[in-house]
Amino acid sequence: MVPPDHASSFVAQEALLASHRGWDAGALALAHQLAETLAAPLFASTVTRLLIDLNRSIGHPRLHHPAIAALPAAARQEIARQFYFPHRDAVMAAVAGVIEGGGRVIHVASHSFTPQLDGVVRQADVAWLYDPGRAGEVALSAKWRDALHARCPALRLRRNYPYQGKGDGLTRQLRLAHPAHHYIGIELEINQRFMLAGGPPWQALCNAVVDTFVDALE
Repeated sequence: MVPPDHASSFVAQEALLASHRGWDAGALALAHQLAETLAAPLFASTVTRLLIDLNRSIGHPRLHHPAIAALPAAARQEIARQFYFPHRDAVMAAVAGVIEGGGRVIHVASHSFTPQLDGVVRQADVAWLYDPGRAGEVALSAKWRDALHARCPALRLRRNYPYQGKGDGLTRQLRLAHPAHHYIGIELEINQRFMLAGGPPWQALCNAVVDTFVDALE
């Protein structure tokens, strides 16, 4: 979604906005299903990441689309004030609240990736990004992967692919704020080919991913 006040920056950019650069196809639908199944809070945004990428740190060279990055600093700061900080602050506050109350947080960030990037075909269907130095993240990712493999052995499952789990992102910021025994952050990555094909196979994959996450938590 492009906010009306910024529509002029994306004139004739419909194809770009609909591409993997504009949004994570299928990620929100899967996040809703995970949240509903687990009765867990969901924090999400529908603003295109070409305006501002909520999973990148302020100052990241690809925080904005070039048309937005070229705006005056005051305009970019206003975009961050309206869209970036409300989302990040809400997640940070929710995680801190649970931990301060003596609980532990398992945070799943739902993402998806394009089947092919720069001519290279991605060799995965489902992947988990995590910090290899945090034992809880390693263990939960492995249990989830094993459960999904047992249910859907034909799926290509990878860990820390097609990106590194320690890279820039909201989970990294939360790891810096909270020790490993209080916070587990996993970024779930789904190949967009399933959502783009749609129909029963896409829903079957969502069901399998959610069900096996529940299994991994037990």
